[in-house]
Amino acid sequence: MKFWKRTISLLIVAGLFLSICGCSDNKKSSQSIETIRIGIAAYRMDDAFISSLCDNMEQYAKKQESLLGKKIILTIADGKDNQSIQNDQVDNFINQAYNVICVNEVDRTVSAVIIDKAQRANIPIIFFNREPVQEDLQMWNKAYYVGTDAKQSGMLQGQMVLDALKRNPSIDKNGDGKLQYVMLEGEPVHQDSVLRTEYSVKSITDGGVPMEKLANASANWQRNQASSKMQQWLDSGLGDQIEVVISNNDDMALGAIEALKKKNLLHSNGGPLVVGIDAIEPALDAIRDGSLYGTIKNDADAQAETIVGMACILSADGDPSQSYPVTDGQYVRIPHSIITAQNLQTTTSSSLVG
Repeated sequence: MKFWKRTISLLIVAGLFLSICGCSDNKKSSQSIETIRIGIAAYRMDDAFISSLCDNMEQYAKKQESLLGKKIILTIADGKDNQSIQNDQVDNFINQAYNVICVNEVDRTVSAVIIDKAQRANIPIIFFNREPVQEDLQMWNKAYYVGTDAKQSGMLQGQMVLDALKRNPSIDKNGDGKLQYVMLEGEPVHQDSVLRTEYSVKSITDGGVPMEKLANASANWQRNQASSKMQQWLDSGLGDQIEVVISNNDDMALGAIEALKKKNLLHSNGGPLVVGIDAIEPALDAIRDGSLYGTIKNDADAQAETIVGMACILSADGDPSQSYPVTDGQYVRIPHSIITAQNLQTTTSSSLVG
């Protein structure tokens, strides 16, 4: 992960230099790099991971200002999980002639409309975290996606459970050779939720351990909803049967832990193993205190560097593929990694923000 971040930092510097120098005869580009205006449309800012990602973008924009000697105005708009509100915010960025617009969509099915508006205004657009439908992204060669491979995050989460079981066979509390589990899912329409759910379980069963699902529910990425769902399951009598809680993100895992704590059913007291995804700071604290077994790092730092760096290059009519590992012409995917108590200190001291 350190190699990835050093590499993209060096490539950003080179790419920005080439873009700015190479576009100096283009009036629009020359003007755009005097002050770089980047509009960020987030689906909701009370989402812990999105909030962390946007904070990191602000930090990195300040670093880029110093590096480039250019003013970078980064404006973050909270969509409040309302597509109509976000549409107005995107329109506002377009009307104010922002150089680049970055969108974390409320509803990924509206990508085509957003891309069409951006294309007509000739404003490059970077989608992040919520991946547009491929056919929509391919509408325009100045539309990009920065995110991760959701399939990989699910597979690593499953591998983390397998490793835990190998290290501690008593996780299979009833000794039946299977893992009884509950699944806390994100939004049903979110591709990350679907793929994380599928591949976390598939990774475990492919590893030779049968799984028995006791319950599943969508908690929409939110801690309070997950806590309520977990409380319902415990009240229904599932508490003694649940061996693993698999959560599509850390915030929901932390909600489950809140409910388990009320029943004195944390893993240290014979309760289920709980795993999440994202590596937000409260989750790392939960790993430290033992209530969360582990998480999959969804690298907000590297994603923020990539989004802001690409936006700066695009503002100068540059080609991001000269500076980033762009696949299929429009995608940049940041790799995940497993974090548990076994590697937490090493990982946090070398690469995590906070």
